[in-house]
Amino acid sequence: MENQMARERTSASTMHRSERISAILERLACGGTVNAVGVAQDLGVSVATIRRDLSLLDEQNLLIRTHGGAVGRTMAHEVPVRYREGKRRAAKQAIARMAMRCMTSGQQVVAINGGSTTGEVARLLATWTDLTVVTNALNVAGALVNKPRLKLVVTGGVARPHSYELVGPMAEGTIGRVNIDTAFIGIDGINAATGLSTYDTVEAQINALMISRARRVVVVADGSKIGRNLLAHVADLRVVNELVTDTTADSEELAAIAAWGVRVTIAEAGGRGTRPV
Repeated sequence: MENQMARERTSASTMHRSERISAILERLACGGTVNAVGVAQDLGVSVATIRRDLSLLDEQNLLIRTHGGAVGRTMAHEVPVRYREGKRRAAKQAIARMAMRCMTSGQQVVAINGGSTTGEVARLLATWTDLTVVTNALNVAGALVNKPRLKLVVTGGVARPHSYELVGPMAEGTIGRVNIDTAFIGIDGINAATGLSTYDTVEAQINALMISRARRVVVVADGSKIGRNLLAHVADLRVVNELVTDTTADSEELAAIAAWGVRVTIAEAGGRGTRPV
């Protein structure tokens, strides 16, 4: 019995909670239901560990507990950034590398909003010099605050725990007074018919303002965001200069987005980029 408990502790430690949460949410997105015993076997952890994970997600309104497992909610809910950071990370890193192609040398002002993909962009910008980065995202600020060769401007505002973004009048006041050369925008949904969208109306407002202050707008979004249309409208596609996504994105939707004059770049694992026809 003691050896079994030790094995369970070791097995659970091999996969962080954020990775388990991402795996559970992905299963819910694909099938709508999960079984605690089945997930525990697949992930190599104890059933008790999965039950605790399901209870946590239920408390955060991300699923509904059932006898023996859970079901997904019928309406879309925002998955917190802390659970998204490890999901599809290789694709997000490839997107960030490809997005860096639009950067030029010399002094410039870059703005970045919140999200797991923009967090990867921030990590690459950390090596740059003669750069001012304006952000309302706490995860982006954390990645750049100790980099002495760039200037970091962080807005004030009220923090949203799901996205790590600062929102409200204080954040909007800061963004409204700066001139931005390039804005890297992470988005929850981009649709050829409806444009950019997100879950929260207040967050949509600060993102729209950031876009309006930028000379160039680069949207970074993995394939799961392509074609989605969510509650809060952010901006029309005509304000977007480039969309950088990955190979899982729907090709027909990308072609429709490109028809608006948006440069669409697909980041591949090898670091290459292509333009869909």
